[in-house]
Amino acid sequence: MLNISETTTIFVIIFIALGLLAWGYNRARGYGKLGILAWLQSVSLMAPWLIFFGLFALGIYLNIVGILFLLVASIILYIYLGKRLRTEGQDFVLREKAAQRLQEEEVKKHQDSDHDSSSDADPKNVGDVIPIPDEDLQLIKGIFSIDTFFATETISYQEGAIFRGNLRGDPDTSYERMTAKLKDNFADKYRLFFVEGTEGKPVVIILPSRDDPQPTTLAQKNLALVLFIATVATTLEAASILLGFDLSNNWSRYQETIPLSLTLWGVFIAHEIGHRIIAKRYDVKMSVPFFLPTWQIASFGAITRFESLLPTRNALFDIAIAGPAFGGIISFILLIIGLSLSHPGSLFQVPTQFFQGSILVGSLAKVIIGDPLQNAIVDVHPLTVVGWLGLVITALNLMPAGQLDGGRIIQAIYGRKTARRTTIITLVILGIVTIFSPANPIPLYWAIVILFLQRDLERPSLNELTEPDDTRAGWGLLALFLMLATLIPLSPGLAGRLGIGG
Repeated sequence: MLNISETTTIFVIIFIALGLLAWGYNRARGYGKLGILAWLQSVSLMAPWLIFFGLFALGIYLNIVGILFLLVASIILYIYLGKRLRTEGQDFVLREKAAQRLQEEEVKKHQDSDHDSSSDADPKNVGDVIPIPDEDLQLIKGIFSIDTFFATETISYQEGAIFRGNLRGDPDTSYERMTAKLKDNFADKYRLFFVEGTEGKPVVIILPSRDDPQPTTLAQKNLALVLFIATVATTLEAASILLGFDLSNNWSRYQETIPLSLTLWGVFIAHEIGHRIIAKRYDVKMSVPFFLPTWQIASFGAITRFESLLPTRNALFDIAIAGPAFGGIISFILLIIGLSLSHPGSLFQVPTQFFQGSILVGSLAKVIIGDPLQNAIVDVHPLTVVGWLGLVITALNLMPAGQLDGGRIIQAIYGRKTARRTTIITLVILGIVTIFSPANPIPLYWAIVILFLQRDLERPSLNELTEPDDTRAGWGLLALFLMLATLIPLSPGLAGRLGIGG
């Protein structure tokens, strides 16, 4: 029987999972059949993990055949729903085009009267003098129209202006048309941001391009080099501790630490490559990585900042999730290989508590290793530990806070207000964990890093109005779910009943 604490934990996890699914359904329902199909795609991605960890929490674990069956069934269902979604989408586009044609004919009939009213309601200046030159301001006002964005007032804002008004067309189409007109008139002199105003209505913000993010300075690059060298040292030190000696007192044995440290660096590099491949696709520039060394787990990963503006929230999401996806997949593969190669007499001997420290690692170890997990000490292949460290580092970066990858994902999917709230919640949770687990300094260190270096949100993208689709939302929720599964430990009682520990 499960005790009250374990039962409560299970019910909380189930409640959160069902709440997320219900929220996604309610959000998708407004988009009709297309929204429901997209929501079902998201469910198909999360279902195998929810089923697996739900059963695991109840003391029922699946073997590798059962896991593969769940994954294959999920992929088949995802592909089927994708085909249905494309078919329905084509029909929807045809209906939309027909409705748009009728609307255009109606607008054409009233074009003269609308033109008169628009001239009467020419955008008025409110507040201080607009910092944009008058001749530029008049040209900027010319990019608005009755079929994109109908501007009604102009407000001074920083070195540019805010234009309030009414959105008259599709956000993507309106943004593209206004941006094209702005570029025709000024080339790269000004930037157009299409965002949600304080009143919940779309507004256009025009700012000079000199306010764009600046390239990394030479001093910052030198700092990045110093942090890189320090991280090389901490990686070698962490490898030596895993091998059973202290490198700082045995420098002559540094060669023994190189294979393990290079494997860890493979995870770090894969993470950075993931970010940069997708950033290049969106023509977004990124700074050099600022690695964060730590003696406990070699490194917390790296801080990277955007050196150019993001075009859309889709770009923010794709770039943010690509790094953890690349690094996480490499770590997961290393963990699976390490567990598969583990046998009595393997190089590393770790206490069983090692596998109790993570629901994900413990469940995979139970499936692959099996009965040896009942011993106090388990012999494992070195790749097991490297894979686990890689997953922990990836999970820490997926925490939904500030400019961490997880914070960027939340900002892209749910907007800036939600991202601010999750940042505060994450810091509070890290503080609570620090209080109740004083022997583990990692939560405190990571809270300090977030608080002083990463708590601010990313700049709004140029087109902030268009939200990522439900498929991206599903991948984001899956990433956050795996983050929790990696960082949340098994209770000793439940681990013992599952055969992990004595």
